[in-house]
Amino acid sequence: MIRRLLVVLALLTAWPAYAVTVERVVSPGGIEAWLVQDHANPILAVEIAFAGGAAIDAKPGTAHMMSALLDEGAGPYDSQAFQGKLEDLAISLGFDAGKDRLRGHLKTLTEHRDTAFELLRLAMTQPRFDKEPVERIRGQILAGLAREQQSPEAQASKAWYRAAFPDHPYGRPLKGDAASIKAITTAELKSFAKTWLSREGMVIGVSGDITPAELGPLLDRTFASLPARHPPINVPEAAAFGGRTELVVLDNPQSVAMFGSAGIKRDDPDWWPAYVVNYILGGGGFSSRLTEEVREKRGLAYSVYSYLMPFDRGGIVIGGVATENARINTSLDLIKAEWRSMAEQGPTETELANAKTYLTGSFPLSLDSTAAIAGLMVTMQTDKLGLDYLERRNGFIEAVTLADTRRAAKRLLDADALTIVVAGRPTP
Repeated sequence: MIRRLLVVLALLTAWPAYAVTVERVVSPGGIEAWLVQDHANPILAVEIAFAGGAAIDAKPGTAHMMSALLDEGAGPYDSQAFQGKLEDLAISLGFDAGKDRLRGHLKTLTEHRDTAFELLRLAMTQPRFDKEPVERIRGQILAGLAREQQSPEAQASKAWYRAAFPDHPYGRPLKGDAASIKAITTAELKSFAKTWLSREGMVIGVSGDITPAELGPLLDRTFASLPARHPPINVPEAAAFGGRTELVVLDNPQSVAMFGSAGIKRDDPDWWPAYVVNYILGGGGFSSRLTEEVREKRGLAYSVYSYLMPFDRGGIVIGGVATENARINTSLDLIKAEWRSMAEQGPTETELANAKTYLTGSFPLSLDSTAAIAGLMVTMQTDKLGLDYLERRNGFIEAVTLADTRRAAKRLLDADALTIVVAGRPTP
């Protein structure tokens, strides 16, 4: 019933999302952004992605630590003054690092737009990396890493990536480890920022209360002083290793398991069939096969899921389950059985029809804020989806046939190739 209500709500609200117009704005200086105008509220959101993330770290955790420090003082403002200015004007500004990219996020009221963009410019071009915030952020990261030592979820995730990518940068912990974080110098943080916050490979998404004529000059003032290029990114192609099982022993009443194998990139011709298959298998919440078999029928776990994760140099299909130590092995046996069944038989016609209804009807609900739309504008550029993606997206899903899903399932899902990591103390 809940799922049906969500579908109805999605369908009722679908029309505004497809009335959205995506505009390509090029500044007088040649800097490009994709814009969705929305003047209903005096709010503006900006999302930026830069080429180069944790995969290029010389010391694991450098990109993460650098990103955490960009809003801790810049230009004439020390950390306290910079943060105080953000707070006084209700400006949200922050940065983070993924495996392939660095990201920046800005949200502001229209009346503070010029100041917000100036603070963004300073954070990218003149970060201070003063001693106090550097050591404070270092301490926060080390404290977080210490807490993760007792977290089954964190330990399972880290161990899974190590096992799946043992000789590739994707296998390194994004936040680093205690030894690497302690060894990162201020000079290395400054060098990373100066090198990788560049216009080469940069993409910008903007949503909210601004016109193309207003945005163009702001783009030049904010981004033109960034370096034009960055060094070559020498990260090799990656394929996740399969067929491994590892145990991370933790004294905890609950075990967490991560399971997965090699997947596909976002530009693969089988992306949309695989996307639909994964929704039916483990991505559809209460409507997925994994939830039905593991949770609903047997009550073995509260949560079980799977999803596709495309990286620039490869992709994975990965999932997780958490349950009592005595139930984890039974849960994994059921998951492997469903993995194998989907690979051998594919979805049913009813499953495919229901998946299409939900995936097309619920999409507008993901565009529920200016920040979400700005983020989608970045994704549309990095994944080369095209300006008209919002108009074409549901057509891709509707075009998926039963034969497509069966082909993708057979190609993608191999129960014997799953790498499985359990963090906890499972019992027979």
